[in-house]
Amino acid sequence: MDKVERVIGIRFREGGKIYYFDPGPWNVRKGDYVVVHTEQGIGLGEVMEGPFVKNPDVHPKDIKPIERPANPEEIEKHFDNMRYEEEAERFCLERIQELNLPMNLVDVECFFDRSKIIFYFTAETRVDFRELVKALVRRFRTRVELRQIGVRNQAKMVGGLGTCGRPLCCATFLRSFHPVSIKMAKEQNLSLNPGKISGACGRLMCCLQYEYEVYRQYKQGMPKLGKKVDTPKGRGKVIRQNVWDRTITVLLESGEELEISYGPLPDETHSLPPCRRHGEIPPPGDQKPPEATDMKEGNDK
Repeated sequence: MDKVERVIGIRFREGGKIYYFDPGPWNVRKGDYVVVHTEQGIGLGEVMEGPFVKNPDVHPKDIKPIERPANPEEIEKHFDNMRYEEEAERFCLERIQELNLPMNLVDVECFFDRSKIIFYFTAETRVDFRELVKALVRRFRTRVELRQIGVRNQAKMVGGLGTCGRPLCCATFLRSFHPVSIKMAKEQNLSLNPGKISGACGRLMCCLQYEYEVYRQYKQGMPKLGKKVDTPKGRGKVIRQNVWDRTITVLLESGEELEISYGPLPDETHSLPPCRRHGEIPPPGDQKPPEATDMKEGNDK
């Protein structure tokens, strides 16, 4: 029988990205600490997920195995490094204030063997931090890197609650950021008030992309809000859309409101839509009268 491949999710920093590894012959569970080989050398991480059977649709094709479970001395060193990072953060903040640098320190990361310390910061402009680097090297006697990040990465590192009342997506399950545009909010008929569609980082909320493609699919063939359309009862303007039921409400020139159904999602049929934009010419040879289209009247209001 083929051997069942298992995976575990490991996180190296609180609020950080989860990486997947093969637990190998080791019987590790959530909450255990394991030693792995990373691009920066030996690393120690906490098991956050699994173990469970590998899913080719979710997990990477090539998954590295862990080295082994961490021993008590290595776990203690891990927590010592966390205290070391706190000390480095305090010292860096003091030097930033002394040098009056226009930068905001976000986080500090120390490699497991303390061969390098990374200071993450945000800034609106370029910052001359050469004097700061010299002070940090003199204090900690190791390689120092200052890495500027964007506001979205800052929110991911700091964490917090979104307007929905739940922890930020970027700080919990999002593996990477994807482009988000105002067009996504428009397509979902959301308020374009920046305060309502912006996240904790001040940028458009990542969740705007979650249902965007579904809205695009369901709105196929449906006229946009405000468009002038011709109906069997005359010309009117689209004033409402019900995307999930695929219906629109048209305000006729007579003042009557008419609800029109577009039926299931379009497939390979090429029938004339229930109504068309004003002035649009029907396809040649289509002799189907408007009254025969699939439409229903709404109650007069």
